[in-house]
Amino acid sequence: MVEPFDNSITPPSRNSLLPTGEGIIIDIGTGDGVFVFECARQNPKKFYIGIDANARPLEKISEKIHRKPAKGGLPNVLFLQAAVEDLPSELDGAADEVHIHFPWGSLLGAVATGNESVLRNLRRICAADALLEILIGCDPVRDVGELERLGIPSFSLDYIDSLLAPRYAKGGFSIIERGALPQSEWASVQTSWARRLKGRAGRSLTYMIGRAMSKDHLQEPSANS
Repeated sequence: MVEPFDNSITPPSRNSLLPTGEGIIIDIGTGDGVFVFECARQNPKKFYIGIDANARPLEKISEKIHRKPAKGGLPNVLFLQAAVEDLPSELDGAADEVHIHFPWGSLLGAVATGNESVLRNLRRICAADALLEILIGCDPVRDVGELERLGIPSFSLDYIDSLLAPRYAKGGFSIIERGALPQSEWASVQTSWARRLKGRAGRSLTYMIGRAMSKDHLQEPSANS
């Protein structure tokens, strides 16, 4: 489920100047870039972009990708420093997939409450019918302070269906799948956070998969978005 979707038969986005190959995958809040790097290594015909507001964790992996291929370099990866609230306009309509794994802070608050402005920003960088995958790992006891600070009352499936799904639709995405990821599948999530959280009692992983809606179906932005 959390592996990149096989969109090899989908034509690359035409309005992007990036070397699209067989599709563009964007990872928001990429952290140390491990997920992006490993996926790019395994899928050389796809182009991966890792984006994070904090540039420091990206320094080491950015140096690695520019090495010669024999020394671990990869030509199908790009790392950018940017906040989800201010994604580069050069990415407009470029993404065939967008991944957000283990968000924290303001990014967690935005995706877990359905912030309309952020969702529309994510929709802006999506190609037609692009897929949005969000994976959230929360412990209602350990993380209670952060959840309360961000205004996240719950992250149950009922919460997703009743509150988030309508907000995501308003932001440009239809939720096509959601559920809890069993611990037996945590190993398939190729991120440093997944390895750190594996086996921690009380912590659950919830995922949502959305599909970018046609712009004809988008409502006008709310006045307070």
